[in-house]
Amino acid sequence: MKIISSNVYVGPNVYAHFPVIRHVVNLGVLEQYPSVKLGAAFIQGLITALPGLQEHGCSYGEPGGFIRRLKEDEGTWIAHIWEHVTLELQCMAGSEVTFGKTRGTGVEGQYNMVFQYKQRDVGLEAATLARKLLVSLMPADIRAQVDTRVEESFDFSEELSDFIRFAQRKEFGPSTQSLVNAAEERNIPWLRLNQYSLVQFGHGKYQQRIQATITSQTNHIAVEISCDKEDTHNLLNDLGLPVPQQRMVYSESQACSAARRVGYPVVLKPLNANHGRGVSINLSSDEEVKTAFSHAREHGTSRAVLVESFLTGLDHRMLVVNGELVAVAKRVPGHVIGDGSSTISELVAQVNQDPRRGVGHEKVLTQLELDAQALRLMAEAGYTEASVLAEGELFYLRSTANLSTGGTAIDMTDVTHPDNIAMAERAVRAVGLDVGGVDFLTADITQSYKEIGGGIVEVNAAPGFRMHVAPSEGKPRDVAGKVMEMLFPQGSPSRIPIAGITGTNGKTTTSRMLAHILKTAGHNVGMTSTDGVYVDGQLSVKGDMTGPVSSQIVLRDPSVDVAVLETARGGILRSGLGYRESDVAACLNVQPDHLGMKGIDTLDQLAEIKRIVVEVAKDTAVLNADDPQCLKMAEHTQAKNLCYVTMNTGHGLVREHIRAGGRAVVLERGINGEMITIFDNGAHIPLLWTHLIPATLEGKATHNVQNAMFAAALAYSLGKSNEHIQHGLRTFNTTFFQAPGRMNVYDEHPFRVILDYAHNPDGVRYMSELASKLEVPGKRIVVIAGPGDRRDEDLEGIAKAAAGHFDLYICKADDDRRGRGVDEVPNIMAAGLRAQGISDDNILVIADEVEAVDEALNRAALDDLVIIFGDAITRCWKQIIHFNGKASAPVEPEMKPLQTVVSMLDSNDPDPFVLETGMKIVRDERGVRVVSEVDEESD
Repeated sequence: MKIISSNVYVGPNVYAHFPVIRHVVNLGVLEQYPSVKLGAAFIQGLITALPGLQEHGCSYGEPGGFIRRLKEDEGTWIAHIWEHVTLELQCMAGSEVTFGKTRGTGVEGQYNMVFQYKQRDVGLEAATLARKLLVSLMPADIRAQVDTRVEESFDFSEELSDFIRFAQRKEFGPSTQSLVNAAEERNIPWLRLNQYSLVQFGHGKYQQRIQATITSQTNHIAVEISCDKEDTHNLLNDLGLPVPQQRMVYSESQACSAARRVGYPVVLKPLNANHGRGVSINLSSDEEVKTAFSHAREHGTSRAVLVESFLTGLDHRMLVVNGELVAVAKRVPGHVIGDGSSTISELVAQVNQDPRRGVGHEKVLTQLELDAQALRLMAEAGYTEASVLAEGELFYLRSTANLSTGGTAIDMTDVTHPDNIAMAERAVRAVGLDVGGVDFLTADITQSYKEIGGGIVEVNAAPGFRMHVAPSEGKPRDVAGKVMEMLFPQGSPSRIPIAGITGTNGKTTTSRMLAHILKTAGHNVGMTSTDGVYVDGQLSVKGDMTGPVSSQIVLRDPSVDVAVLETARGGILRSGLGYRESDVAACLNVQPDHLGMKGIDTLDQLAEIKRIVVEVAKDTAVLNADDPQCLKMAEHTQAKNLCYVTMNTGHGLVREHIRAGGRAVVLERGINGEMITIFDNGAHIPLLWTHLIPATLEGKATHNVQNAMFAAALAYSLGKSNEHIQHGLRTFNTTFFQAPGRMNVYDEHPFRVILDYAHNPDGVRYMSELASKLEVPGKRIVVIAGPGDRRDEDLEGIAKAAAGHFDLYICKADDDRRGRGVDEVPNIMAAGLRAQGISDDNILVIADEVEAVDEALNRAALDDLVIIFGDAITRCWKQIIHFNGKASAPVEPEMKPLQTVVSMLDSNDPDPFVLETGMKIVRDERGVRVVSEVDEESD
């Protein structure tokens, strides 16, 4: 019963479109022990420990279904039980999770156990505790075979209590959770920014943030005022609002003197504290004041303590959001009511049996505790824990009414007097808070304070929402929704457009093309790619950034107004997507790359992983109609629009799709070349000739033609105009600085060099076919390699894709051999070339990349073409542009004068040197030029 490996999916994944954890578990000997063989005592013990399991429907889809599975003929296996126990433990800790799935991996005794979570640490800890519980319930002889570390002394109730407290430290508090729930109800995206209560709502430039119930619109000075109770008191008093008398003191003697001046009874509280900490009320003697002074000092961060006149009345919390009173709750301190026979200790236990009460913020109400404050109040009343209260006698175990100490809340919003509403709204506006809580004491909230009295005790920044969202009695109030409406008024955006791009080949180039189109259209683009994270065209984070972390970097950036997110297989497999949904998504192709890795062995499995990007698109899914695996994805997308991309004008399915009013981007052939054309809702929109797109090398680089078609489809689906798309594509070039490692051309040598990162058969095939299409008077030389973690057949496939297109093949290895021998990869590729009929005379094996590239450059002569499939792209590019070696191939006779020219220029001879071709080299104030003797124009 071991966990072999784990994945924490932060977003949509192959199992669900929400966060889940996957444990690959090995049951070992327990594979022979389904639930029925573990015995009735095991099943009953499980139900007793976790009675909530009786509500699990499981495969039956109704309460009790899981218990039936436990008891039916064959029972169910422990991995499945483990999944349900993990879910139930999270629910008991306050995280409402329901989704789980356990399936065999194909290896005997091994299962994928998948379960939903709200907070990763809580989910992982729940699985750990679930395992301990299950092992502890097994018969002793089986338990001994499974895990001797789980001892007989295992105390589940104690472990559960510790787990719940652990969960509360990790999960959102009730106020923050209510805001998150309100955001989800309004389809506002959110991201947790730390381990506590800092949350971002919205994406990019539309984002707003909250910390508990402090918002990004909350005025800092207002918070400072509210935290200083003296400042708050004086501000409200100066405005004529009802407040008690107050004095600030720094010693016990000052406190006693102030209490006498104010007049007993009094209240003592820290100058700056919250949640009722350090507050003592109804003090009627100097001795009580001295004790309360020390208590206040313990809980405040200042030396100062406030002494206030004690206002009688009931405690009310009045919540004001955006200047409007939205909820009022009457708060009652934690208490017990006597029955004439039970002790106070027994009465507390009875109160805590209320299923609404839990540990801390786990549930609507918090359990009562007989702590120091309760014992003090009992002692003052002459009671002990063993005292029996008379029937109907109400005894308060708390001096304040905070829910966090066991208090209850009764909703009074609809019956609050208008004068009291206006008073609370005015008080919060006076302090300057966008979200504020007024603690108001009055005998009857339904009557005006002007008639019966009452007073404002405090105005709180970051007021708790639990008493309003889930009152003990009365109507729940959607106070969190009011905050969301304040942060995102009706009609205002919360999301930036997101484009998700996946596929085997072309992802990065397509992403860069789309980002360039959007930038030229005036957007501040955040882009993720295999090169890094780019914001507004500037590299922010370097490296392969195609996973969920990089996506969230972009979505968190407050300057970004559109996101282009290249999404690779590895990140999806490891952690899922970094976004819940996108506006548009594209799958360019699905080719046999990375097969045999991380459990993905077939093309169908690989397509299922990449399909997730398309599944979460809400507006448009862009699919390659020329790729069968991409075509299948049309059945799985929920997007409102489907856009096909095809280079085949005779594609029957696309033709019918267009005739039905669907959207497509098609490569049409005409008298002037090939035209990228958009069809949409019956419209025929010629967009751009392919030979006018620099990245296509006059239309010859068909893979970049296809990438441009996808970029056009995505940009069009994002609402960009034809003019913006045309301009973007016409100004995008595959230079090293704009698209490093993506068909970078260098023409400054006597020969042409193309550097590309293609590292799978399909990518190499595109580039090899391009080499054959280009007019090359000289030789074609290629430097090929493949990642060492690919299968032998994949490496052989790379060699096959290149075979027949070049005159010289130099086989190398990547720097990171990925478990292969020093020259193992190049030798496999050399063998693959031989199998395709390539002669040994045309094959070189040079394992080191630097040496292989140098050899290719040195062998190149005038008008040759060198294609380098590089690994260390920046190093390769520098090696290419700084190359000044002597060509090893025979030099044509007409080239000899050039050697003399080099010597002449090195000697700084100012006289022109006349070439045999009727040209001459001139050095003057304009520099060194090759000019014609006839017209003196630069050649």
